[in-house]
Amino acid sequence: MTTNLNIQKFREELRRIVKAREVRLLGIINCTPDSFYDGGENMVSDKAITTGLQMLDEGAFILDVGGQSSRPGAINISEEEEWSRVQPVIEGILKSNPSAFISIDTYRSYVAKRAVKLGAVLVNDISAGTLDTELIPIVAALNVPYVLMHMQGSPQTMQKNPEYVDVVEEVGAFFKDQITRLRSHGIEDIILDPGFGFGKTLQDNYRLLNNLDSFNSFGLPILAGISRKSMVNKVINCDPAESLNGTSALNAIALHNGALFLRVHDIKEAREVSLLHYHLCNS
Repeated sequence: MTTNLNIQKFREELRRIVKAREVRLLGIINCTPDSFYDGGENMVSDKAITTGLQMLDEGAFILDVGGQSSRPGAINISEEEEWSRVQPVIEGILKSNPSAFISIDTYRSYVAKRAVKLGAVLVNDISAGTLDTELIPIVAALNVPYVLMHMQGSPQTMQKNPEYVDVVEEVGAFFKDQITRLRSHGIEDIILDPGFGFGKTLQDNYRLLNNLDSFNSFGLPILAGISRKSMVNKVINCDPAESLNGTSALNAIALHNGALFLRVHDIKEAREVSLLHYHLCNS
């Protein structure tokens, strides 16, 4: 068991906001040289720490720190290299703000275990435990909440002709099976992520977005990670640096269709979207 006291605080807050249907924001901190949008920007740990603290000031609920790029075709690095990228960032943020909630974006048990012991309160795994069979048992042993994401293939193969008969039905079936699996390990605090851009065509992504509320049947919070992705850029014909307006539009649709969490690069703008959504729903 871990001595990370922030986990219980996070779990209690997570359950409260799910019950109250309150929107929360995850700020993306990619400590990588090759992420699709901000690759290299937060490779220097001092810069990443400053970015994270600013996101908290702007309204981020949790900071999602990752050291291994998951963009299509990303090159795998060693678990030691991944850990060396995220460790000083987690330490630095928590030194400045001990009550900050940190999510570790990893599919490796080595990194997840160390991050949680250092103070992370959530494991955000793109692979549903398929890329490291020790990860789910580690999450269970640490008694830490978990993001369950759907991905067809791996980051190296996922965009090579992804194919579904019915993407909404298949992602739903995946969630059903994996929730049962996670609960058999004793993992109860689960966030569902349909995995926009992870082994999906443009049409698949929009079908999932349009039917996002179908996953509310599981009674678990839904996370939408759309920020500056190709499902924005390909439609409005821009590069990621120019896609903030499109991202905001799709984030608004995600909230309208049942998402409670938005994983974003731009906290201030996403907070404005969430405030407008709140007023729409309470008018």
